[in-house]
Amino acid sequence: MSAALEWRALRALLGPSSGAQRPCMRKYKTRTGSVTVPRTHVETVVVDGQEHAVKLGVFLSNTKSRRGKLAADKRQQLAALGLDCAA
Repeated sequence: MSAALEWRALRALLGPSSGAQRPCMRKYKTRTGSVTVPRTHVETVVVDGQEHAVKLGVFLSNTKSRRGKLAADKRQQLAALGLDCAA
């Protein structure tokens, strides 16, 4: 399976846009106690017994730069995780 197909399958299992990143963000925050993630950080998520890499740092950087375009419910979900830029 190509990387693109794996990513689509992962997103289908975990939900729509940023569905994979939210569980990874929770995992990172639980482990480190912080939501400050280096841009190069990659978090893993296990789906159906397989590990998948999620570029959490890139996701957060993109989210910060595009926060004005995010739907209100997405901003609320990210703010609930402790991201100040989403509030």
